[in-house]
Amino acid sequence: MNKKQKKVLKRIIVAAVLLVIIGIAGSVVSIPKWLEFLFYLVPYFVIGYDILRKAWKGICNRQMFDENFLMAVATIGAIALGDYKEGVAVMLFYQIGELFQGYAVGKSRQSIADMMDICPEYANLEEDGKVSQVDPDDVEVGSIIVIKPGEKVPLDGVVIEGESFVDTAALTGESVPRKVSVGDEIISGCVNGSTTLKVKTTKEFDDSTVAKILELVENASSKKARVENFITRFAKYYTPVVTIGAVALAIIPPLFCGGQWGDWIQRDCIFLVISCPCALVISVPLGFFGGIGAASRIGILVKGSNYLEALAEMSTIVFDKTGTLTKGEFKVSGINAVGCSEKELLEVAAYSESYSTHPIAESIKNAYGEKIDTSKLQNVEEIAGHGIHAQFAGKDVFVGNEKLMNKQNISYEKCDAIGTIIYVAIDGKFAGSLVISDEIKEGAKEAIADMKHVGVKKTVMLSGDQKEIVEKVANELGIDEYHAQLLPADKVDRVEKLLEQKNEKDKVAFVGDGINDAPVLTRADIGIAMGSMGSDAAIEAADVVLMDDDVTKIASVVKISGKTLSIVKQNIVFALGVKALVLILGAFGVANMWEAVFADVGVSVIAILNSMRTLKEE
Repeated sequence: MNKKQKKVLKRIIVAAVLLVIIGIAGSVVSIPKWLEFLFYLVPYFVIGYDILRKAWKGICNRQMFDENFLMAVATIGAIALGDYKEGVAVMLFYQIGELFQGYAVGKSRQSIADMMDICPEYANLEEDGKVSQVDPDDVEVGSIIVIKPGEKVPLDGVVIEGESFVDTAALTGESVPRKVSVGDEIISGCVNGSTTLKVKTTKEFDDSTVAKILELVENASSKKARVENFITRFAKYYTPVVTIGAVALAIIPPLFCGGQWGDWIQRDCIFLVISCPCALVISVPLGFFGGIGAASRIGILVKGSNYLEALAEMSTIVFDKTGTLTKGEFKVSGINAVGCSEKELLEVAAYSESYSTHPIAESIKNAYGEKIDTSKLQNVEEIAGHGIHAQFAGKDVFVGNEKLMNKQNISYEKCDAIGTIIYVAIDGKFAGSLVISDEIKEGAKEAIADMKHVGVKKTVMLSGDQKEIVEKVANELGIDEYHAQLLPADKVDRVEKLLEQKNEKDKVAFVGDGINDAPVLTRADIGIAMGSMGSDAAIEAADVVLMDDDVTKIASVVKISGKTLSIVKQNIVFALGVKALVLILGAFGVANMWEAVFADVGVSVIAILNSMRTLKEE
């Protein structure tokens, strides 16, 4: 509990004790009515002075139609009618409900608060051999910062000295520390573990990972779900209508139907207590906030409750291939040597590709793994769209695709393996081929299966790769539909077609990581981006961010969204149902003030308890 909540708790205890003492004293000793009235005013003002003040301010500001106004009118009315004990008790139980609500809201905010705590307070800037603490905002790109054990990483950068383990739990939800050493990228918001690191910054603080995360979290509350917007509009009109209804209930029946004015005013007070919309106004936003908090604890940022609601209605999910379902890291997966050894074939290919920075060339050089002596190379020529022609160790070498072999009239053995095929010819004779392929991410197959289990009807994969490669990946993962050789604009067209085909209530999600995915992330009903390896443009365009790039967690956040929406709907039905029933009973004089208290405070507490179930991720 915070200081304010502890203060309210003390007031509740004092008021409750006074109420009991006065009640016992009244049963033992005969107390004059006027003195009893004064006695009960003490606990009433102890527990209710802040409610009365808020109600008065609302009246002065012409914004009186809220729960404070309803509660003030109801309790003052009860006391005016001589029901002193009931009036004080109603205010007491209302404050208990408010305290419970405040505690629940605080608990639901904790996971978000933990994430907000990733913001570093300072950076250890090293200049001319001296280290000084400065504001992270003042650190320029390319500066050297020192991160001591236990300190938060203040800025994104590259490790230039030291080796350590960093805790990424606040960002990714992963409990296992991640090892970093010289040359590794390190992102802000992590906590350094064992040893001191020196890092060369690559981004300013405003562009850093931690700054972007904080911005996403801060803006999440402004994007409300349809249910939340409905409740907001409902409460806006509900309270004035109820107030007018209460006035009518107090005046019209005794004028036209007869009866005691006091009886109808008492019913009116009961009516006002029952009608307080606290359960709805509190529990619905609390439910969504809890769902967002549960998602954040497993490393998923949902930018608003509207997107959490949309996830529960997702029927189709579309994946980008490279970097999303596959690692985006090309590796030599097969070597087919003819007339030479595999090592010799790999050596010739690596030397020929040594000047190229293309990912395929890099994969060949990495597979070779030895230092390349460029003095052995001569007359290296890149043939656009075909490959490389070079002189290596006195040999005439061609390394490239089928087009290159055909152009040079070299007879070769076609390789039917799935992947990018690199053919090698030495001195005009075919020497063999290399198979370059992208690895499927661990857990990608399970992620697709989990999608089906949580109610997703259709899975689609879009890629710019060759049809054969895309087909193989789709079949291996169990993807329902795939499209290959697509440009970024083509991906948007495909998603638009899916949007046209779906029902109005169904939602289409797109999962991507690259800057080329930004347009389609924006166009889909729900854009899901990779936060760790994804581009800034993709993260900015997305509605949901996976902080550790783990696609298996998509099913988890869909479960959370479905559970959240179910709980919110339960609260709405329960609150409105109970209130409607007790309102009718109160209007006919069947329900008393204690039942009214249950219909208000009791329903609110039950709804809040139910909303707190969203805090537990599944």
